[in-house]
Amino acid sequence: MLVRLVRTEFTKLRTVRSTLWMVVAMIGLSVLLGALTIWSLASVCEPTCGADQPRLSLAGVYLGQLAVVAIAVLAITVEYDTAMIRTTLTAAPRRLTVLAAKAAAVTAVVLVSALVAVFVSFLAGRWLGPDGMPLSLGDEATRRAFLGSVLYYGLIALLSLGIGAIVRHTGGALTVVIALLYVAPIIAQLVSSPRWHRWLERYSPMTAGLAIQSTKNLDALPISPWAGLLVLSAYASAALVLGALVFRWRDA
Repeated sequence: MLVRLVRTEFTKLRTVRSTLWMVVAMIGLSVLLGALTIWSLASVCEPTCGADQPRLSLAGVYLGQLAVVAIAVLAITVEYDTAMIRTTLTAAPRRLTVLAAKAAAVTAVVLVSALVAVFVSFLAGRWLGPDGMPLSLGDEATRRAFLGSVLYYGLIALLSLGIGAIVRHTGGALTVVIALLYVAPIIAQLVSSPRWHRWLERYSPMTAGLAIQSTKNLDALPISPWAGLLVLSAYASAALVLGALVFRWRDA
């Protein structure tokens, strides 16, 4: 049953035109902004400047994640917007299985796209970075930054899918996810209390999750890289659990 539903969800994603455009946008934004950032660094930075080259090469993730949010939210809310969710649940009445199939299909699409985006970003960082500072996947911190960014994209997809299941409306779900990701860092900059400023940076989903990209000055980070990704995992898990409860018990 689950395998059949996953195939069905893949078909839905493949036949929705916006999915392809969002994948292209995610890869394009991730690579282009990262390449521009690292190219700008190369023009002003000497090999000894100590810049965090892997993190700068991955700067495009900051905006590329918007496309991932759209893919995941639309995977469920478009069926509510068109009332097709009733047809889906008539054909497959086990609602939690349906949601699990959506999560599997969306995550697979996002992870494959993220691998492409991150790999090309690595190549761009290697070619366009400052002379004498070549990126190398032989470095453990660099591998963690790039592979961790792939996981970051996957967790953002699951977070967005969970919120989409809760809100059930495309515009509302997109607003909630974008606010959750981008508003908390803005508020942190406006908070005068050092304690609350650091707390917001440590536990806001985007700031915490993107700590995985840092390879230098780790002691200065509000949260360690893997702990930050764990915080984002907690947000994604909470959204999925609550979304599953709402999806299971609320009428379509």
